[in-house]
Amino acid sequence: MKRLTAILAVCILASCGKNNVEPQTEVNQMLEEPVAGAAEADARHPGQALVEGADCLTCHKVDSKLIGPSYQDVAAKYTEADIDQLATKIIEGSVGVWGEIPMTAHPGMSPENAKKMVEYILTLKQ
Repeated sequence: MKRLTAILAVCILASCGKNNVEPQTEVNQMLEEPVAGAAEADARHPGQALVEGADCLTCHKVDSKLIGPSYQDVAAKYTEADIDQLATKIIEGSVGVWGEIPMTAHPGMSPENAKKMVEYILTLKQ
């Protein structure tokens, strides 16, 4: 009982002075779709800005496996004929192609932006 009381006291003290904002319960939900406009201002591929503005780099890296496959590995496996299929996987999520860890769905992503992301990833083919 003393331990429970101590834990509760720590929790209460830790929350003092903080805003009483409800925490988000859905951490995998994309709240705002990234904008590609910044990519037109420089020489980057429009899909690169979208990838960098989304949560993609949490699980993927360009040249090495992280949680998911590297973008270079994805580019080596797929072609431009697979753009629609891969864009659908970004939006709906997937599991089983690269292992048992599922890729998070991004239901707020537009098909057009998902395709731009895939087009960028395919430019990384070595």
